[in-house]
Amino acid sequence: MNANNMIANKILIIGLGLIGGSLARALKNKRVCAQVLGNSRSIDTVNKAIERGIVDFGNHDLSTLLQQLEKNDVIVIATPTLSVKVILQQLHEAVSRGVIVTDVASVKGSVVQDAQAVFGAVPATFIPGHPIAGSEKSGIDAVNPELFFRHEVILTPLENSDPSAANVVTQLWQAVGADVSLMSVTEHDAVLALTSHLPHMLAYTLVDTLAQRSQNNSVFRYAAGGFKDFTRIAGSDPTMWHDIALANRDALLNGLDDFEQHLQDLRKAIESGDGEHLRDVFTRAKKAREHFGDLYARRRSENNLTEKHLAEKKSD
Repeated sequence: MNANNMIANKILIIGLGLIGGSLARALKNKRVCAQVLGNSRSIDTVNKAIERGIVDFGNHDLSTLLQQLEKNDVIVIATPTLSVKVILQQLHEAVSRGVIVTDVASVKGSVVQDAQAVFGAVPATFIPGHPIAGSEKSGIDAVNPELFFRHEVILTPLENSDPSAANVVTQLWQAVGADVSLMSVTEHDAVLALTSHLPHMLAYTLVDTLAQRSQNNSVFRYAAGGFKDFTRIAGSDPTMWHDIALANRDALLNGLDDFEQHLQDLRKAIESGDGEHLRDVFTRAKKAREHFGDLYARRRSENNLTEKHLAEKKSD
């Protein structure tokens, strides 16, 4: 990619775990900027990132890296949700120079509130974002530059957001293969509470419940594929999900209350032998899951056709 096509001169990734490290490596591979900089509080993590070619340059001292940024360079905050405010407090000077800032936190409402508390008003060059991608693995050893390929990234720009800054952040994610869509902050947090945050709470709780049973060795020894599929996400980073649960409390509580009511209804049906209720629930769920599967398959097919078309156009 030549200089005219670069997204920015320098892109700084703050936090070099699974998401931050994977994004840094993907951006570096795509050559969308002159330098990918990396920051982590862990000197060991910074050294690994440099040695493995994940970043061009790194430092555990954030202030040192911030001094290198100029107008229209980009900062991506890839730290746990509840630590974003502490990071924002260190970005006053960079923001005043016109540096574009975005984040990857799974909860947007709390991040926007943090930005308002730190700056008085959310800076026009701060574009909240959330990649819908991840793994039960975490840390720099789990870095995967293909992590975001054909995954959704949701941006939640505000009314005062600078369109040019939003465009840069959009290009950044598209460069690593992501599909970018826009949502309001409120809609994002409500939707993700149900589709991501609630399933994680259920998986963690089920595994924890069974682990505390006296016969847990037998339970886990004979666990079938369904149990393993459902509980895979319970292997995710506890710190990250601790932050998400607290940051998106209201939306998550609404989801938990709704699920708890349905679970109680299911329990009553089992207790009373109401087979009709059970069959209705299972049938509706099966149809809904099949519909979701069809939508996902159709979308993947459309993406594959688009990729084929672009490849053919490039070869002409």
